[in-house]
Amino acid sequence: MLLSEFAKETGLSPETVRFYVSKGLLKPRRGALGGSNPYQVFSADDVTAVRMIQLQKSLGYSLSEISALNRAYRQGATSAVRTAQVLRDQIDKLQSQRAQLDAALTFLTEKLAWVEAGKPGTAPQFPC
Repeated sequence: MLLSEFAKETGLSPETVRFYVSKGLLKPRRGALGGSNPYQVFSADDVTAVRMIQLQKSLGYSLSEISALNRAYRQGATSAVRTAQVLRDQIDKLQSQRAQLDAALTFLTEKLAWVEAGKPGTAPQFPC
């Protein structure tokens, strides 16, 4: 699909798509049309890449981290061992973030219960 179709499919603006291409986050192939400036043609794999970028951004990854992961994944694309390691690293990072979120949720829930109970005794403390 061409850029405008791709932007509509992914919910991104054309400018954001161009930015992602310029940063190497997306690698569309060049079409036969367009003369000296061939059209960019996006595939279903590019749609999947955008979904991953959106997920990673929602998890707090910076664009430089996303770019590094993208490069590592592409470099390891021919090596199942390398691809598996990149995926394991991502899983480890997400599990660590989940543990931090779980601790924050537990603290906030306990703090809310303490406040709603009229602040009896010592306030709950956030774990170190």
